[in-house]
Amino acid sequence: MKKITTPLLLATILFAACQSQPESKTDAKAGTKTDSLNLNGTWRLLSHTTITKKDTVVTDYTKTSKFIKIINGDHFAFLSHDLNPKKDSSNHFDGGGGKYTLNGDQYTEYLDFYSDHNWEGKPFNFTVTISNDTLIQRGHEKVEKENVDQEIIEKYVREGK
Repeated sequence: MKKITTPLLLATILFAACQSQPESKTDAKAGTKTDSLNLNGTWRLLSHTTITKKDTVVTDYTKTSKFIKIINGDHFAFLSHDLNPKKDSSNHFDGGGGKYTLNGDQYTEYLDFYSDHNWEGKPFNFTVTISNDTLIQRGHEKVEKENVDQEIIEKYVREGK
C-alpha cells in the first residue's frame, strides 16, 4: 500500500504546484505583491461620463476624438487628439501619465506628468472592472485649484490582442 500512496501523493503535489496562479504584480508605491486584474495593454476610450452635483455629461469618444490609455506593469499614459483637426492644424492634443497601483479592483493613478500642473502629484482613486475586452473605470476627481469635484465613469475597449 505504501508503494502506491507515495507516487500518488507526489503526483498530486506536482499537479497542484503547476496550476496557474492569479496574476500578481508589485504595488508601485508600497513594493508589495497583490492579486490583480490584467490591465496591461492599450485601451481605447469609448465614453466618458462626468457627474457634478446634479449635472451629468456623457461624451462619446468614438466620433470626434481618439483617446487611448496605455498601461504596463507599473505606469500608465494617456493620449488624446481630435479626429477632425481644424484647418490651422491644431488638434487639441492632450496627454499625461505616471505610476499606478492596483489592489484587487482598486486602481489608483498618480499623475506625474500633465500639461496643467495643478493636476500633477495627486492620487486619483478608481474602482475598475473588466468584462471580456471592456474596462470600466469609476472614481472621484478632486482638484481644488481647478474647482473640480466630480465623479467620472470611463468605458474602454482593449485594442489589439
